[in-house]
Amino acid sequence: QVQLVESGGGLVQPGGSLRLSCVTSGFTLDYYAIGWFRQAPGKEREGVSCISSSDGSTYYADSVKGRFTISRDNAKNTVYLQMNRLKPEDTAVYYCATRSGSSCLYDVDYWGQGTQVTVSS
Repeated sequence: QVQLVESGGGLVQPGGSLRLSCVTSGFTLDYYAIGWFRQAPGKEREGVSCISSSDGSTYYADSVKGRFTISRDNAKNTVYLQMNRLKPEDTAVYYCATRSGSSCLYDVDYWGQGTQVTVSS
C-alpha cells in the first residue's frame, strides 16, 4: 500500500536549518508530484511547497520563498525539504503528500504521519 514517512524534524534555534525527508513506498514516485504542508497549533493546514514529476517544476508559499528548497530523488523514492533561516513562525507539524498525478495542480491523494518542527531559542 502507499506509504509516506517523514523524518528530520526537531528543535532548532531561529536562523538555523533542518532538512526534512519524505520516504515513499507502494507506488512509483517518478510519476507523481509531491507536496509539503504544515499545520501550526490552532491553525489550518497550509501548503508549503510542491515539486512536479513531469518537469521538476517547484512551487513555494510566499512565506518560505528564498528560505526553503524542495527536491526529489526518484531513485531513492525520497523527496526533501531543505529549510534554512528558520523562524519561530515556521513551527508546525510538517506533512508530505502525494498528488494524484504529475502536476502540483492535482488533488492530494495520500498523507504521511507528519514530523514536528519547533523553532525556538
